[in-house]
Amino acid sequence: MIGSVNVSVGQKEDRLMMTGMHTVADIFCIGCGSIMGWKYFVAHERNQKYKEGKFILERCRVLGPDGPNYWVNHEAQVSGSDAQGT
Repeated sequence: MIGSVNVSVGQKEDRLMMTGMHTVADIFCIGCGSIMGWKYFVAHERNQKYKEGKFILERCRVLGPDGPNYWVNHEAQVSGSDAQGT
């Protein structure tokens, strides 16, 4: 199975999301037990079927090598190099 590593998958449930009804399950960090995001199992709308089997990790819940400041520093470096045309 291809997917996210170091997570466990919770109970499936139907949720009404911004893009329609989906059967999803929360995914949890196996280290600390925090909710990291969710996995799509069933998309009830035909135009959302591409999501089935995919994992969504909420960026604010993922820590990089610099801890919680990783994304702020990373985005500043990326946007800085784009703005300079390099």
